Amino acid sequence: MQAIAEDVYIENQYLGVTLGAIRLPHGLIQVDAPPSPEDVRSWRATLLSLGGSSERLLVNLDTHPDRTLGARSMDCTVVAQEKATQVFRSRPSTFKTQGDETGADWETIPGLGNVRWAPPEISFSHAMTIHWGGTSVLLEHHPGPGVGASWVILPEPKVVFVGDTLVPNQPPFLASADLPAWIDALKVLLSPAYRGWLVVSGRGGLAAVEVIRAQVGYLQQILHKLDKLADRVGAALSSSKGAAQKKSPPEEIEKLIAPLLSGFKIPNDRQRQYAQRLRYGLNQYYAQHLLGMRHYRPTNNAAE
Repeated sequence: MQAIAEDVYIENQYLGVTLGAIRLPHGLIQVDAPPSPEDVRSWRATLLSLGGSSERLLVNLDTHPDRTLGARSMDCTVVAQEKATQVFRSRPSTFKTQGDETGADWETIPGLGNVRWAPPEISFSHAMTIHWGGTSVLLEHHPGPGVGASWVILPEPKVVFVGDTLVPNQPPFLASADLPAWIDALKVLLSPAYRGWLVVSGRGGLAAVEVIRAQVGYLQQILHKLDKLADRVGAALSSSKGAAQKKSPPEEIEKLIAPLLSGFKIPNDRQRQYAQRLRYGLNQYYAQHLLGMRHYRPTNNAAE
């Protein structure tokens, strides 16, 4: 565990996510939880060493299983943005490990079995401030990686936990993303309001300004490639006769994966996982945001 400011700690040794802990006079505010049960036990033991009040609160920065599967085992009150809460309400009460391969880190945990979710008990819309003595802790909604994504902001020590808004040295998760909103959120981090702050990525610890700029460029590249693909598919469908069936073109998306991975130094044991993460995310994003929307202009026959 690393102290990055007075009473503010991060832990980057567990699979999946960078965890946070903020020690206040009234208790401990935790940022996210590890997905592995073994890591949850280890993290809880580490947190006990911080001492202080027994009151504890867990903030989920979004709904991704990598940071929410272990929430129930943390055995404390959970808080998240209200749209994240709605996502949990739409899910079955028990998470089953069988399903689509998404390239997430939890999928590499052996013997995980079925896990019961811990839906948030406290939610907020745009922002929420926690006053537990000492510095105030602000929770703020910043959609982009997901509809319910949020940040934990500490104005006095100038520390911000941004979750999957910033994912250095690996491809981001795109399946639940809104790329324009995501790019806007990153530009907030690059604004004068956050100059000189410590920015904690949800999957890599402290991140420099250059990393933020690089991710803006990377997401803009993805958005540009998907827009061009959607334009090509839309033009082809519009020119065809009859009621053309609108489908995501997996063969075209497959061609995007290698170029989008080429800028990362990926360990050999992660090559397949990261390729699948992009494959799944690109297909989901294309289907949800681009297919059948502004890029598809049906002919009169197709519209009938």
